Amino acid sequence: MVRKMKVLTTSLVAVSLMATVLAACGGKEEKPGTANPAPAAGGEAPKDVSYPKSVSYWVSLNSNVGATMKSFGEIAAYKELEKKTGTKVEFQHPPVGQEKDQFNLMLASGKLPDVIEYTWGTAPKGADSLIKEKRIIRLNELIDKHAPNLSKVLKDNPEFRKLITTDEGNIYVMPFLLGDELLAIVNGPVIRKDWLDKLNLKVPTTISEWETVLTAFRDQDPNGNGKKDEIPYLFSIADNEYNHLFVGAWGIGMDFYNEKGKVKYGPIEPQFKEFLATMNKWYKAGLIDRDYATTDAKLKDAKVTNNQLGSLSAYPGSGISRYTTLVQPTTPNFSLVGAPYPGLKAGDKPLGQYQFAFSGIGAAVSATAANPEQIVKWLDYKYGQEGHLLFNFGIEGESYKMENGNPKYTDLIMNNPDKLPITQAMAKYFIASWSGPIVQDKRYIQQYFTMPEQRDAQKAWMAADHSKQMPPITLTAEESSKTASIMNDVKTYRDEMINKFIMGAEPIENFDKFVQTIKSMGIEEAVKARQAALDRFNNRK
Repeated sequence: MVRKMKVLTTSLVAVSLMATVLAACGGKEEKPGTANPAPAAGGEAPKDVSYPKSVSYWVSLNSNVGATMKSFGEIAAYKELEKKTGTKVEFQHPPVGQEKDQFNLMLASGKLPDVIEYTWGTAPKGADSLIKEKRIIRLNELIDKHAPNLSKVLKDNPEFRKLITTDEGNIYVMPFLLGDELLAIVNGPVIRKDWLDKLNLKVPTTISEWETVLTAFRDQDPNGNGKKDEIPYLFSIADNEYNHLFVGAWGIGMDFYNEKGKVKYGPIEPQFKEFLATMNKWYKAGLIDRDYATTDAKLKDAKVTNNQLGSLSAYPGSGISRYTTLVQPTTPNFSLVGAPYPGLKAGDKPLGQYQFAFSGIGAAVSATAANPEQIVKWLDYKYGQEGHLLFNFGIEGESYKMENGNPKYTDLIMNNPDKLPITQAMAKYFIASWSGPIVQDKRYIQQYFTMPEQRDAQKAWMAADHSKQMPPITLTAEESSKTASIMNDVKTYRDEMINKFIMGAEPIENFDKFVQTIKSMGIEEAVKARQAALDRFNNRK
C-alpha cells in the first residue's frame, strides 16, 4: 500500500524576530540535529562545519536550464550555496542526448569527478557492485556522522531509508526524495471537456463509456468544422507502459508488475489478449489515431493545436496548461479535463501512474574523492531548513516571499517579465522542477499547477490502484547481465507485435504464439530475477 510521506510537507512557521523558518513534520516543529544544526533561513551556515573548498560535480544538463544557461553554476540557488559554504563547484555536463554513453565511459575509465548525480537505477551494474569496484562509496556511516539533516529525514520516514538502501545494506546516494505523495502522481488520461459538453456527454469512467465517448467524437463533429477529421484518441505504447492507460483496466501492466508480492509480466497474461482485442476493435472503428505509431511530439502537438485530437495521456504542466495556452487564442472554448483511469466496470480500481518517493536519482560520492566527509556535509546542507527553501523556492525576496508562513513564488517565476515559461523561470533559481539531492516540497507543485483543471486532474488520477507498482528494486550484477539482452529483445518484439495486433496485421488468434515466443526469449528467467530482487527488497530493514 502507498504510505503517506510526512517530511517537510506542512507550512513553514516564523518563530523568531530573525524570521527563523522551521519545517513542520507531522504537525510538530522540526528540531535541528545536535551535531550540525540546520541554519535558520536568512542566517549563516554553521561555523563549525568544514566544507570542501571545491567540488567537481557531474550531472546531466536539464533542458529548462539549458534553455537560458550553460551550467548549473548559473542557477541562483547554487550561487547562494557557494556564498553560504564557500565551496566552489565545477559542474561537468555531458552532451545532451549522450548522458548514458558518457556515464558508462566515465565509470569504465575510472577517472571520476567528486560527485556523480544520476538515475542510478538505469546503471548497467547495481550500486553494490560499483561500491565493490571502488567507483562510488558506501555512505551509511558518513550520513550518520556528517549529515544530521538527511539523518533526521530518514529517521522521520523509515520507508525512505528502506527505499534508498540496497539489498546488501548500502546507502549509495544523497537522494532525491518526493516529500509528499501529491508529487508522485503527475500523468493520466486527458479529454476535451468542451467536446464532451457540446455533445452532452459525461467524463467516461469505464472502458465501455470511453468507447461511447470516442465514437461520438468520431461521428458528431465536435470541432464544428463540418468535416469528419476528429481523432478520438491518440494511443501510445509508452503511455501504457508508464501510466497503464488503458491496459490497467484489466488489472495488469504492460511491463513487470507486483501482484501481492509475486512478479508478473503483463504481456504474457491472458488479460493482455483482451486488452489487445479491445484496442484492435477501436482501431478498426477509427477511434484510435491511424498514425499513432509514427506520431512524435511535434505531430501530437499539431493534432491538438489543429483542434483535431479528442483525448490522450498528458501531464498537467506540459499537457493541460501548455495546450490550453496554445489553443485558446484560436479556439476560445478549448478545455481539457483529467479523466479517472477507467475500469472494466463501475467501481473498479484500475492501475494508474505512480512514482515511489525514491526512484534511484541521487548524488553519489566517487571513490576517488579526497574529502568525502566534507562533501557529505556540503550535500547535507540541502536537506536542512534553509537549504530546503533555497533549492525548492530560490532566493527570498526575489523568486519567493513568505506569506502566512508559506513560501509563495513571485511574479519573477509565475509571470516572468521576459516571458519565460514557468519551468524555465524556476530553473534560473532552483531545482525543484526536476530533481537533485533534495526533498521536493509539495508546495512547489501546488503553485506550479496554476489552473484548477490541473489540480482536479491530479485528484482524479490519484483514485487509481497503485499497489501493483514495482518498487525500485536492484538487480545484482549477475542478474543484470543475464537479463539485459533478454529484455532488450523482448521489448523490441513486444512493441512490434502490439502494433501488429492493434492494426490488424496480426490476428488476435495468434496471441498464444506471441506468448510462447516471448517465453522462448527467456522472459521467465527475467521474471525470476526480478522476483528475487523484489524478495530482497521486501526483506530490507
